Amino acid sequence: MAKKVVTDLDVTGKKVLVRADFNVPMKDGNITNDDRIVQALPTIKHLISEGAKVILFSHLGRVAEEADKEGKSLKPVADRLGELLAQDVTFVSETRGAKLESAIDTLANGDVLMFENTRFEDIDGKKESKNDPELGKYWASLGDLFVNDAFGTAHRSHASNVGIASNLESAAGFLMEKEIRFIGESVDNPTRPFVAILGGAKVSDKIGVIENLLEKADKVIIGGGMSYTFFKAQGKEIGTSLLEADKVDLAKTLLERAGGKIVLPVDAMINKEFSNDGDIKAVSVDEIPADQMGLDIGPESIKQFEQELTGAKTVVWNGPMGVFEMSNFAKGTIGVCESIANLDDATTIIGGGDSAAAAMQLGFAEKFSHISTGGGASLEYLEGKELPGLAAISNK
Repeated sequence: MAKKVVTDLDVTGKKVLVRADFNVPMKDGNITNDDRIVQALPTIKHLISEGAKVILFSHLGRVAEEADKEGKSLKPVADRLGELLAQDVTFVSETRGAKLESAIDTLANGDVLMFENTRFEDIDGKKESKNDPELGKYWASLGDLFVNDAFGTAHRSHASNVGIASNLESAAGFLMEKEIRFIGESVDNPTRPFVAILGGAKVSDKIGVIENLLEKADKVIIGGGMSYTFFKAQGKEIGTSLLEADKVDLAKTLLERAGGKIVLPVDAMINKEFSNDGDIKAVSVDEIPADQMGLDIGPESIKQFEQELTGAKTVVWNGPMGVFEMSNFAKGTIGVCESIANLDDATTIIGGGDSAAAAMQLGFAEKFSHISTGGGASLEYLEGKELPGLAAISNK
């Protein structure tokens, strides 16, 4: 069902509530990466240019008790947003009350206001996280329309997304719309061949994703720590590599059900210790010594995966191929990143999390069709689950 997008709303002179994802990394009260603020600009600028009164809010970190408020104010975000927009952003350090209401009442068309971290409402009985109906209703009463541009929290049913949307006409912002279009469309109606690449440490985190993608994709390439559970299922010696013993039978079942769709690495970079130093070498996955651990895919696997990707028209990648925080075990992730980035005329999508960080760090961000902004939300979307934050947006 097509959802309303911000361009479907008549916003001139209206008070428009915007749920953004300003959950930025902070250190000593300073923003260390403003990417999430930058990503929200298209929606905010559109609303300003249409003469809306823009009321922004977001969560920032986890807040359970009074002490957690320290360093979690959105004030630095409001300041940075003001710089990026080159206009004043009024900041109200409240989540409700007379001060906030009167500040909203004095807004002129094209003005921007931001109120305090929605999770501050969690101190008194988790009102935000548990979607307290009174809170959702109250926040909705502050505006005429609601725009949800926070895909990162779409898999959660909170007062600031689902709560408001159930009380107001709502639409997706441009960022949310892009996520729906890329992840939703690509998985449900992919241009084939469709290849999925999954990495990361644990099979348990990705069971739903693997199951869903085995039905939708032409190939599912599996690397990272979770590949060792699959090797174990094939009866291979995996030494001291990461293993989820309770998932070996599941891996066996998935391999049987896959009918050859699952592609596993052929070699591994091994070391005695979980360390960037030592006698590190590449061995075949059939020759891992009992006292060593695999910490990345090897050079042959990088070539093999590149071959498997040749000619792909849709590629979804989620999760690193090794311990990419250590330079000696980052080559697999870099190799896969390069292979995808170099594909011609394919829709290439990174499903958030570590892979997104890797692509940005390596300077490949521009080469992908889409890098998802949501970690958990992207994963649940890739599993084919309905996301409450998305479901709550008004249909066209």
